[in-house]
Amino acid sequence: MIPIAYVPVPKDLNAVKTKVLFNLTKRQLVCFGLGAAIGLPMFFLCKSVMGTSAAAIIMIIIMLPFMLLAMYEKHGQPLEVVTRNIVQVCFIRPKVRPYMTDNFYDILERQDNLDKEVQSIVKEKEDVSPGQHTI
Repeated sequence: MIPIAYVPVPKDLNAVKTKVLFNLTKRQLVCFGLGAAIGLPMFFLCKSVMGTSAAAIIMIIIMLPFMLLAMYEKHGQPLEVVTRNIVQVCFIRPKVRPYMTDNFYDILERQDNLDKEVQSIVKEKEDVSPGQHTI
């Protein structure tokens, strides 16, 4: 019997990303390229001063953020979006956010108070000059 090749096809095609080169997306290519452009020169600059092992560790530390930007994704959001959300929740937005509503009955009550105030002003003016109406 001949084995049949089986390829799983995802049902949700929105999650499928277009691959450009070496089975990497454009985002991954750009991030890896920037990491290599910054990390490799640092390796060669530090190698003569510190030695190969220390220079390799420094290169890895420098390239790690670029790799995380390229690969990490949570709930379809890239790392910078997740980081921005965490910073906003922890540092920018207030810790206590009270739940406030604009009650419809309060609106009606305010409108009724305004109507009463207008009626009292109109009544005062009519009492002051009872026979004089301007049109």
